[in-house]
Amino acid sequence: MRAVNIREISVKSAISRSSLPEYDYAVNPYSGCLHGCRYCFAIDFTMQNDARVDWGGTVYVKKNLPEILDHQTKSMRRGLVGISTVTDPYIYPEATYRLTRQSLIILLSRGFRVSLQTKSPLVLRDIDLISRYQEQIDVGFTITSMNREVTDVIEPYAPSPASRLHALERLSMAGIRTWIFIGPIIEGVNDSEPVISEIVEAASRYSSRIIFDFYNEYAGSSALLKGLIPERSVKMGKAGLSWKKGIMDMFRDLSARFGVEVNLQSEEWLRRPAMGKLF
Repeated sequence: MRAVNIREISVKSAISRSSLPEYDYAVNPYSGCLHGCRYCFAIDFTMQNDARVDWGGTVYVKKNLPEILDHQTKSMRRGLVGISTVTDPYIYPEATYRLTRQSLIILLSRGFRVSLQTKSPLVLRDIDLISRYQEQIDVGFTITSMNREVTDVIEPYAPSPASRLHALERLSMAGIRTWIFIGPIIEGVNDSEPVISEIVEAASRYSSRIIFDFYNEYAGSSALLKGLIPERSVKMGKAGLSWKKGIMDMFRDLSARFGVEVNLQSEEWLRRPAMGKLF
């Protein structure tokens, strides 16, 4: 058992303009994350210092977020909301606090489009709500590798990749639009053809599309990865153009082989308008 610190806070704002071009807005019911992923860029974008230092062990719960979200969205222009962009919406405190579920109810009932990205099968708790508004929502699962020896190192407290695939299968069978985020791809860690093709094949099996991205070096994640993976792998965020081209060629070939739509994360903003706009 590991010590986990859950701190409740009140916030003045619940929804903001997204810095990611594929989304109009972002809602983050929690600050910090309990999955402890060593590669996560969000370490450097988490406001609370103790949540950054104790990454994976401390999380802040924005206990009044639904109330503030309800007030803010009454007169807000509708658009696409990313939940959550710097945390996971289904870390285990969500089972008690239900902030993500309450946020979904408010946003979907008011005509917003929503995109969820998670590593947790807890999303299945909300399959009733997601199914009811399936024309307005899509759900993505981050899967870096199906190899537990790898994921136990780089995402030590996250649910197993197999449990994520099971949840994706359930949602896909319910008619929900699903996708898999393969990323970050790190040289020498999860970049081999067998590793990536296993995930792409699963996407084909469950009628999901693929988004992928490369590891980008940030101070927080670099410190956590140091000593866990080869030093050159950590530095790939700034170099390795030929390596990246090889990975992109691999995805192009796998896309054709398995009949799966694949796109790079940085191009996702080009894909989103085709999925439908509201109002």
